[in-house]
Amino acid sequence: MEDAVSRSSLESSSTGDDYVVVNGEPKLKITGDINDLNMEISVDSPPDQMTSTLTSSESLSTENRLGDSDKGDHVLPSSQSADVITAPAARERSTSLPASPFQGETVFNGVTYLGCALVNAPRSEVEIYRNMAILNDQLQMAIPIILSVPSTSHGVVRPDGCVRILDPTTNTDIATYKIHRILFCARGPADSNERLCFAFTCSHGDSAESAIFQCHVFRCELAEAVAKILYSFATTFRRVPKNTRLSTNSIAETEQTAIFTVSLEIKEDDGKGNYSYCPKDKNMFKLRCNSEKNIMISVSQTGTRELQIERCFGLLISPGRNVKHGDMHLIEMNSMGYAGDGKSYSISGNWDPTEKCFAVLNTETPKDTRVFLTIAVDLVIHGIQEPVRFAMETKAKIFPLTERFWYFTRKPHQEQFHVKLRPSELESPDADIQMLEVVGVQSQTEIDRKKAGMSLQGLNTSRQIPDDIQTPQEPEEESDGDEPLLSGSGAVSKEVTDENLLDAWHDMLTKWHQNLAQRPKQIHHLVRKGIPEALRGEVWQLLAGCHDNSELLEAYRVLITKESPNESVIQRDINRTFPAHDFFKETGGLGQDSLYRISKAYSVYDEEIGYVQGLSFLAASLLLHMPEEQAFSVLVKTCFDYGLRDFFKQGFEELHLKFYQLDRLMEDQLSDLHDHFVEMNLETHMFASQWFLTLFTAKFPLYMVFHILDLYLCEGRDMVFNVALALLKNSRKDLLALDFEGVLKYFRVHLPKKYRTEESAKELMQMVIGIKVSSRKLKKYEKEYMAMKEQEMQQEDPVERFERESKRLLEANMRLEQENDDLAHELVESKLALRSELDQYQDQCEELTTDLTVTKKLLTDTQEEKQRLEHEATQVKEMCRRELDRVEAENGRNSAIISDYKQICSQLSERLEKQQTANREELSRIMSQVKSCDQCSKMFASDGKVQLPEPKLDPDSVNPKIVDLHRQIRELELELAQTKLALVESECKTQDLTHQLNSAVTEIQASKNTWFQKTINSIKVATNQGSNKKDQKE
Repeated sequence: MEDAVSRSSLESSSTGDDYVVVNGEPKLKITGDINDLNMEISVDSPPDQMTSTLTSSESLSTENRLGDSDKGDHVLPSSQSADVITAPAARERSTSLPASPFQGETVFNGVTYLGCALVNAPRSEVEIYRNMAILNDQLQMAIPIILSVPSTSHGVVRPDGCVRILDPTTNTDIATYKIHRILFCARGPADSNERLCFAFTCSHGDSAESAIFQCHVFRCELAEAVAKILYSFATTFRRVPKNTRLSTNSIAETEQTAIFTVSLEIKEDDGKGNYSYCPKDKNMFKLRCNSEKNIMISVSQTGTRELQIERCFGLLISPGRNVKHGDMHLIEMNSMGYAGDGKSYSISGNWDPTEKCFAVLNTETPKDTRVFLTIAVDLVIHGIQEPVRFAMETKAKIFPLTERFWYFTRKPHQEQFHVKLRPSELESPDADIQMLEVVGVQSQTEIDRKKAGMSLQGLNTSRQIPDDIQTPQEPEEESDGDEPLLSGSGAVSKEVTDENLLDAWHDMLTKWHQNLAQRPKQIHHLVRKGIPEALRGEVWQLLAGCHDNSELLEAYRVLITKESPNESVIQRDINRTFPAHDFFKETGGLGQDSLYRISKAYSVYDEEIGYVQGLSFLAASLLLHMPEEQAFSVLVKTCFDYGLRDFFKQGFEELHLKFYQLDRLMEDQLSDLHDHFVEMNLETHMFASQWFLTLFTAKFPLYMVFHILDLYLCEGRDMVFNVALALLKNSRKDLLALDFEGVLKYFRVHLPKKYRTEESAKELMQMVIGIKVSSRKLKKYEKEYMAMKEQEMQQEDPVERFERESKRLLEANMRLEQENDDLAHELVESKLALRSELDQYQDQCEELTTDLTVTKKLLTDTQEEKQRLEHEATQVKEMCRRELDRVEAENGRNSAIISDYKQICSQLSERLEKQQTANREELSRIMSQVKSCDQCSKMFASDGKVQLPEPKLDPDSVNPKIVDLHRQIRELELELAQTKLALVESECKTQDLTHQLNSAVTEIQASKNTWFQKTINSIKVATNQGSNKKDQKE
């Protein structure tokens, strides 16, 4: 199976969880290549073997303050194919290397073991060189050994593939290191005193939380031997055992298929030191440009045949799809291993898309376009001859760095791979395991495409399988195995059963708040009993003298906005701080965010010390009792006022003084244990460095940690000696019965577990309070230490002293140059940022200028429209005025007509009344004449009504004149009735006209108030007149 990367991608593959070689060939400047190592070892070595008499090594435990460095030019391509490693030049290794007494192993004689040191960055070239230099200066403590390196990663003599250190006298194993545990291998620089030295780092522990890393340093007297050993390591790590002898077991020729489900998730730097999940929409990842990313891959097997994944060989990325193996680019891996359920194998790595080879994936994509992305992982599977590569193709859309996504899904991108296997003709080193070889690897997408008879063009190459990923479970906290106790373990109850104790604290705090400048006398007595958990936050601030320190609070709010050069290291370390506590367990949670901000703020506040890993545990303890602003204030006071920062200063002089004082106290109070440690060459710093640097907060249960901090803030930093002596006294019998390795393991594993219960911790704290360590004795030991140092300096060779001083000055110069480079880099970045902002402002200015021009044009148009409307309004007003005059004149005429009509009506009314009066008078006169006649009076009734009998007229006697008078009377009566009727009708018309007049007056008044109404009325009138004239003409 092809597994090579292009030469152009080597610079981006400087770190990873696979094997790395540093300084392979400084002369040729191509030092990571296996062929260059082979060229160097092809020179014949002198026959003399190296010899040296050395004693037991010293294990250093120093705090790392540097992050993982780039490996520069001295990096072995970590995905180099097996064909390169087994090139003809490499197969001739046996002619120039020492003969091996065992089949499958290479044995090197004349090697000296200089010692080991605990390291925090196992792939940091700088840290390995520093430990190499320290141990190389102590040659008097080295021991001669025989180094045995297996020929393959699986091993023949030992199936697990181990590097062995043997005793040259008895030829027995001193120590063994599994090949898959070795993370990094380096040789000393050719122009230094360490050019004859080489070293490798090895991991110990089953999980990321409990893992520790050791750097083992060796020396050879021949430079050629160093190259041979490095070549042997490189070949061992790369090669797969090949045995041409046929297996005696019967091999079935039938092919088998193993199905693997690979899940892909991408996280992105959110600018706050954390990583957030990249959104996914329709099988497409949404990525931001110029943002560092974290690739997370989970591999689980869904087939019937169970195959064990040994390790990840490499994590690779390339833009595009259907990419050749040689065009993939290796990225840095962070971690790999099985999850807590033991079913899924997880790999994570950091990807920096700003590198030139990823330009396509770091450029904003136009609208409605996508880019393809191929991510591959190479896995070494137990029982399969060669690594298996799973390559997933997916789509992505690149957005600006400031883009924000509101709604998205977090389902991982998943793909199934079908691996066809068949039995191999080669025999397995383990008789119970049958070797297999890969026939082919196909993804489910490819299978579906072939079934549908479709080509690659236009197909979506990703496939979703909605399977949930199980979160690994935490290891059992109460386990008594060999795993160390996780920091942050143990629950602390806030309940207080002693009411008198609470009353005493209440009275004391009331008195203390009245006078903050002076501590109450009873504070020492109460603190020794332990501060109640509910009061710890307040009491710690009072003890540290920062209960109301507004300056530090304001400074913290400013510091968290600044950038720190140690942000990447801080981000890496916060996951290791209190992983057993729920508040700090969640990545990106509230606890880790607060701890990140405090660590970053302190690294900016204290420029001399910067960020140190030990302080993160103390900061985490403070965060559990107070807000982060107050926790920062207490942390600053603890470091400066209590002298904790002095332990981290250049050279660790203050820390070594404390080691000497503790050693002298042990000699006085625990002489037998001190003698036991001296016999084993076990020095104080090997077990006590973490005690002083972290104030016992890193490994011990929280109940004990909080009580120690109570005493430390109340009594001072010399209380550390009391706690250390109490721990040693309480474990004296156990320590006297252990050897060198057992003692170190006891301090690392069993001692913290001894105080998991609250009762055992209380007993220890009572012993701590009972131990007396006088300041006079400590000053005496300090004088002894200073005198001893002065004597050593006087006895030291001036040349060596000057060299050491020169080396110190060179380191200081390098540090200052680094700071200068950082400042210059910051200046350049600031200039670039300012230039970018200036360009943005210029673009905004141009946009505003364009908007201003458009607005001016719009204003001109608006003014012209205003003038036109004003002219039209003037014309309308003039027309309305004319119409109003006309209407007023017409109203005058109507008023005159109405007046005349009223006058006529009044005249008619008077005339009618006169006629009625005359008629009544004439009627009265007639009635009086009739009543004066006796005959005629009978025609009237008593009520005055006329009662005329039916006349019996004699036609002959009828007077024609009388008949004519009767007729005239009837006509007059009829005319009178008609006149009355006409009068009533006239009155009704008068009322109608009056009503119309009032309405007209009202309308005239309203029309005077509304010029628009006047205009409308005038238009109506003009229209009516025009129509009337037209009618008249017609």
